[in-house]
Amino acid sequence: MAKKREAVTIVRLQSTASPHSYYTTKNRRTHQDKLELRKYDPIVRRHVIYREAKKV
Repeated sequence: MAKKREAVTIVRLQSTASPHSYYTTKNRRTHQDKLELRKYDPIVRRHVIYREAKKV
């Protein structure tokens, strides 16, 4: 039998301003493109864009 792929995956969000990253989940059925969120970066102490870097 074929292996069933899960709809929800864990992804890493990488900051565009520093090496800081967040881990979050995403539903691949509703969000097929890469995530791009604006979140707080504690290293530069301001809100920056975080982009999806890698699936875990």
